[in-house]
Amino acid sequence: MDTITLNNGVVMPQLGFGVWQIPDDEAEKAVATALEAGYRSIDTAKLYYNEEGVGRALRVSGIPRDEFFVTTKLWNDEHEYDKALRAFDASMERLGLDVLDLYLIHWPVPSRGRYAEAWKALEKLYADGRVRAIGVSNFTIETLRRLFDETGVVPALNQVELHPQFPQRELRAFHAEHGIVTEAWSPLGQGRGLLDLPELADIAAKYGKSPAQVVLRWHLQIGNVVIPKSVTPSRIAENIDVFDFELSAADMAAVDALGNGRRLGPDPAVFDWMG
Repeated sequence: MDTITLNNGVVMPQLGFGVWQIPDDEAEKAVATALEAGYRSIDTAKLYYNEEGVGRALRVSGIPRDEFFVTTKLWNDEHEYDKALRAFDASMERLGLDVLDLYLIHWPVPSRGRYAEAWKALEKLYADGRVRAIGVSNFTIETLRRLFDETGVVPALNQVELHPQFPQRELRAFHAEHGIVTEAWSPLGQGRGLLDLPELADIAAKYGKSPAQVVLRWHLQIGNVVIPKSVTPSRIAENIDVFDFELSAADMAAVDALGNGRRLGPDPAVFDWMG
């Protein structure tokens, strides 16, 4: 398993397991399957309503605490300083953890303009040793710049929609300039036609791999942290089996050429759902 070092020296696995849209009563089994397959990084969120299931799977796994990495996220209606601190406490209780590895602001909600206040709460949690690293999710260059200007603290990571058809080149370059790790959600494009492209099928056949494995390998080679999600045991195992081959420069370029600018999820510049 390859790792990425965050800007505060914390090391995290480059490939993790996402649990978005997995109900709580199914999350325990899915996470247990992922841990058995070798995953050691689990990404959840308050909004996913499955932190308890994730916590149960981690507790019964028998894996020492220092061998797994857990991420969760602050929801949009909790950006006030005190509310953010209480939200963290609630997430930790559901997860059954004393210290979290990575805490993210889930969306900036720029129309509300309170994400800098939320960030100061995350800084407090980090200073108190309750979380090992803090970051953001779905932030744009504009909202990242405002965060820098108002707080002076650079996030360790920004988790954003990113896949070959929506490669986020400008944002990735901005991250690299400022020492922010890029993490991709929906790394396989939610399967909406991406994995059926003949270009990927041709590359996959060359390496004896699946199109999904080719896409995940592309993410790893451009330096992304990636969190594929599945509840199917065979696919969970397949998605982590990407460390025994390397795409050539020509094949990397062929995957890069698939970009069409098509976003699958909400636009973070306007998304303001409170849930």
